[in-house]
Amino acid sequence: MTHRSRRLGLGGLAATLLLSLGLTALPSPAAAAETYAAYLMAHFTGESASGEQIYFSTSTDGLRWTDLNYSQPVLRSNVGELGVRDPSIVRSPAGDRFFLLATDLRIASGKGWDAAQHAGSTSLVVWESTDLVTWSAPRLVGVAGGISGAGCAWAPEAIWDPAAGNYLVYWATISPRNGVDKARIWYSRTTDFRTFTAAQPYIDRPGSQGIIDTQILEIPGSVGGYRYIRASGDGQISIEGSNQLLSGWTRLGDISHLGMTGAQVEGPILHQYNGRNEWGLWVDQYASGRGYLPLTSTNLAATSTYRVRATSEYSLGASHKRHGSIIGITQAQYDRLRAKWGSGTARRVQSFNFTDRYVRHANFDARIDPNVSPLADSQWRLVPGLANSASGYVSFESVNFPGYYLRHSNYDFALVRGDGSAQFAADATFRQVAGLADASAVSFQSYNNTSRYLRHYNYLLRLDPISTATERSDATFRLITS
Repeated sequence: MTHRSRRLGLGGLAATLLLSLGLTALPSPAAAAETYAAYLMAHFTGESASGEQIYFSTSTDGLRWTDLNYSQPVLRSNVGELGVRDPSIVRSPAGDRFFLLATDLRIASGKGWDAAQHAGSTSLVVWESTDLVTWSAPRLVGVAGGISGAGCAWAPEAIWDPAAGNYLVYWATISPRNGVDKARIWYSRTTDFRTFTAAQPYIDRPGSQGIIDTQILEIPGSVGGYRYIRASGDGQISIEGSNQLLSGWTRLGDISHLGMTGAQVEGPILHQYNGRNEWGLWVDQYASGRGYLPLTSTNLAATSTYRVRATSEYSLGASHKRHGSIIGITQAQYDRLRAKWGSGTARRVQSFNFTDRYVRHANFDARIDPNVSPLADSQWRLVPGLANSASGYVSFESVNFPGYYLRHSNYDFALVRGDGSAQFAADATFRQVAGLADASAVSFQSYNNTSRYLRHYNYLLRLDPISTATERSDATFRLITS
C-alpha cells in the first residue's frame, strides 16, 4: 500500500467511525486565519421577565461594552422552559458557522432552585448562524437524558477537538454517582450539534465537592506551557492546564489571593485579546449582584500574574451582564451586528387623538395603551419594509421580541415572528405617508391592501379603509424617540 493509499484508508476508517457514532462529515479547516477587530459578548441579565434570554453586546477594545438592541434580548427561546441562561458562542474551525448553546432554564417562572437542580431540564438549547445576525429557530438537544438520576444540564460549552475531528461539548449535571449526589462536568461529542454521543463523566472533584461553570480556552503557541487552559467553579475559581482535552490536566491555582472565591464569583469567561498575548478572565460577581468583573493576564498558566482591572478601565454598558461568553469578531461581523441591532434610538408610536396611549404588543396582540409596562412592549425598530425596502416603506420590528413584526391578518393586527415568506413580508410592510388628520404627523398605508391604513378602534389595531374625520384621527400617529 502506497503512502497516499494509506492516508485514504485512514480517512475511510475515520469516516466509518464517525458514521458508527451517528456523526456527519468533518468540517474543512479555515482557508486563512481571520483578523479580529472587535468582540461580541453573549449573556443573560437575571431572573426578570425577559432577563433569561439571549443578549448581545459589542466592544472594540474588549473592555468597554455597548449593548445591542436597546439593551433588550436579541434571541428568545420558545422551546423547553421558555428561558435560557449561560450562553456560549462556538465558532466552527472553518470560521463559516456559529453555534450558540445555552442552559434550558427559566427561574423567573417561579419553579425554584431546588426543582431546577434536581428536577429540571436535561436538554440544552441550540441556535446556529453563518453570520451572527441571522439565527435558526432554537432547538432542544437532550444531552443529559441518559445520565442516571440527572436533574439538570447547566452552563454548556464546546470546543473543537482537532485530534478527534469533532466538538467536545461539556456541561454540569447534578446527579447521584458513587453514592454522592452533586454537580459534575459531563461531556459528549458532535460534529453538527444535532447528533451527540452518549454522555460521559469528564470532571469529578473529590468527596462532596461539586463543580460547575467550566470553560476551556485553546492558547495559541501554548503560552505558559499548556495548549489548553480551563477555569471552573468548584468552591474556588480553579485554573487548570493541559496539552490535551480529556486528560493530563494540572491544577495551576485559583484567584483567592485576589479576594475572590466561589462564594463571591462564578461563571468565568476566558478569551484572548485581539492581536496580542493578553488574555481576559471575567468573573460574574453574583453574590454582590454587580455583574462581570474583568481580570487580565499575559500568562493564564501563572495565576500570580492576574490583575483586576480598575473600574475606570472598563464599562459594561446599560444591561446587567450575567454568565456568558466572549469571542473575537471581524470588522465586517461587527458592522453587521451594529447594523442589525444597533444601539440607536428606538421609536414609540403615539396615538394622535389619544396622546397618552402608544402602540404596543400584549400577549402578542396589538393595541394602544397608556402607562405601558414594561416600556419595551411599546418600543419599535422602524426597519426598511420587508416587502419593499425603498424609501418610505417600513416594517415595525419589536425591540424586546426581535424578529417579531406587526402583521395584519383578516384586517386584525398581531405581533408575529417573521417566517421569511413573501406573504408575511407583504402583510408586515407599510408606506409611511403624511398624517391623514395632520400632515405634521404620520399614517401607515398597507403595502398589499392599499385602500386600507393602520388605525385603532376600541384601542385595538385594525387595518381599515378611512373616510370619516374620526377614522382619519384614528389612523394618525406621531413617532416619538424613546
